[in-house]
Amino acid sequence: MSDGEVLRIPAFARYWSGDAAAMFGSTITVVAVDVLVVNVFEASESQAGVVRAVQFLPYLLVGLLAGALVDRWRRKGVLAATYALRGALLLAVPILWLTGHLTLWVLAVVLFVVGVNAVFGAAANQSFLPSIVPRRSLVAANARIGQSGTVATTTGPAIGGGLVSWIGAPFTILVDAVTSLVAAACVASIDVEEERPHRSGRPHLLREIGAGLRFTYRHPTLGPLAVSTHVWFVGNSMAVTVFALLALRDLGFSGLAYGTVLAVAGVGGFVGALLATRVGRFLGEGNTMLLGRVLTPVAWSLVAVVPDAGVSAVVLAGLAQACYGFSLGVEEPSEMGYWQAATPGHMLGRVNATRRSANRTMAVVGSLAGGVLAGAVGYRETLWIAVGVFVAAVAVIAFSPLRGARAD
Repeated sequence: MSDGEVLRIPAFARYWSGDAAAMFGSTITVVAVDVLVVNVFEASESQAGVVRAVQFLPYLLVGLLAGALVDRWRRKGVLAATYALRGALLLAVPILWLTGHLTLWVLAVVLFVVGVNAVFGAAANQSFLPSIVPRRSLVAANARIGQSGTVATTTGPAIGGGLVSWIGAPFTILVDAVTSLVAAACVASIDVEEERPHRSGRPHLLREIGAGLRFTYRHPTLGPLAVSTHVWFVGNSMAVTVFALLALRDLGFSGLAYGTVLAVAGVGGFVGALLATRVGRFLGEGNTMLLGRVLTPVAWSLVAVVPDAGVSAVVLAGLAQACYGFSLGVEEPSEMGYWQAATPGHMLGRVNATRRSANRTMAVVGSLAGGVLAGAVGYRETLWIAVGVFVAAVAVIAFSPLRGARAD
């Protein structure tokens, strides 16, 4: 089934609409939060790393539990509820700003609570898709999601940068609150018969979590994929943390320029997502993932050599982000489709939560390390360390059975 044909499935069309709205809002919030942390609150390098880390910390604390619980619940209801709760939580940011109670650490607390909510939403989200799309069409469905996601990352940061300059960072986050509520309405309207949730007594909850862990890491191809992705998340969170500091503080990018550079990543991602289905069929999912992983250190190497100032700095940073976005756009549909096709339906919540929890835990490590290293050895030097971590992630796939693997 092609990317276009999958949208003819009514349930998927509604799911995709809600997902696209939510992603658009979240890309705007990324810019607003970075500007709040770096420019408004003038956070140190270590503080910036901590604020980014707390957004991923909930995956370490409740991620595995969320996966086991979601496998017991109707995923549609969980997904709709978490979208609605995200919208309500984000409304707190402008309210706290207006009342004079928004500080760096209060913002960190809000982002932490939003992250806890996101853990349950993420476990339900990726587990819900196989209920509304045939397994043979999962790569095409994920490619369509990737395309809308890259449109969001193309337009969202630029719009976010403009809104930050116009109405201020705290009020820009209101857009995300509204799009989250739209997403909740779209998901709630889906007519679908889900697989009956797995039921078990409370004493068996830890056993269910253990089953998800064993399946993930003992699988001959999913195990290496999980490990490679964990390593990738360390490098990525280091690089993203340092890039915000480098661009906004060292290179002196305005909020609009910073948002525009991030938006260029969306352009590359959109191109990658458009080609993802064909590349996946031609190379196979395993080699497509390897291709995406190889391009990532190339992209961040370009960031590390960006000139100190001027238009050339913006242009080269934009080219680097385009390469980075393309790597994600071409890889993610194959990666998501492969996970969903290779995992039994009754274990999707636990397996998705297992890998996402580990990934986000590695993001905590990478964010903290990125902030500390940026202050200790410098921004560009830290980026080169991140490039080395990305190369290690490539090696895990290159020397495993995942290379050349196909889902069918």
